[in-house]
Amino acid sequence: MHSYPEPALALVREMTEEAAREPARTLSFQGAPGCNGHRAALDYDPGCLPLPCFSFEDALDAVKDGTAAHAIIPIENSQNGRVADIHFLLPESGLSIVGEYFLPISYAVMALGDGPFSAAYSHPQALGQTRKYLRERGIVPMVYSDTAGAAAFVKEQGDPEACAIAPRIAAELYGLKIVAEGIADAADNTTRFVVLAQEPLDPAVLDGAPVMTTFVFEVKNQPAALYKALGGFATNGVNMTKLESYQKGASFAATTFFCDIEGAPGDPQFDRAMAELGFHCDSVRMLGTYRQARPRG
Repeated sequence: MHSYPEPALALVREMTEEAAREPARTLSFQGAPGCNGHRAALDYDPGCLPLPCFSFEDALDAVKDGTAAHAIIPIENSQNGRVADIHFLLPESGLSIVGEYFLPISYAVMALGDGPFSAAYSHPQALGQTRKYLRERGIVPMVYSDTAGAAAFVKEQGDPEACAIAPRIAAELYGLKIVAEGIADAADNTTRFVVLAQEPLDPAVLDGAPVMTTFVFEVKNQPAALYKALGGFATNGVNMTKLESYQKGASFAATTFFCDIEGAPGDPQFDRAMAELGFHCDSVRMLGTYRQARPRG
């Protein structure tokens, strides 16, 4: 809690105390009050008690230790790609994905005055999504742990040449002036969040609704292993919507793949495809089956 700038601390304490009284309603997120994670939590579950956490690990730990029933975590952005470290953190957390949410992203420039500004503070994702705007104005991007926290930091520092890139609500919470709005480099800027819980959903409760299944796998270290492992999805007509690779450890001999597919365990095509995948892999780990928040394709 004490890693937050002073202007955010009172709100963090208040929200933390309120959440502690009803863990079953609590939804943890990473960032200071007013960040996009806070917005996503309230949009996804208007009746929740949002719990601000300084890091992604803290938000996941809140679910693991029972402080929160769920966590809502950004996983990828339509403009700036995957959120750093999430592909490592999700499998290691031991939690299960039980939902997803797509949040339209809109950023504002906020500061103590009208500028001009020499530096803009924000989360790396927000800076990546507004790079053209900043470059055209000669504003140096400065990384901060989250968007709303950057707004609180600018308020705390009192530097008239510094601004923050954050959601509009952060200016209202921390007493900053909005200098410009809608500054993302793409009009359809959207972030996908996943919702996590201690226990996975039973696919049987999804009632035949369109669903996604997310898992990670590591293929055997032999020629054409990935090609063979993925063949079962094609031959069984299972739609794969996401496949990303990342290195696990320093050997660079084994690559881990993060994958989203349409379907659920119990579907014959799904089960056959996963069986073929497993034959060519050293490990397959399911991260969750959940309702689609948006149709694919």
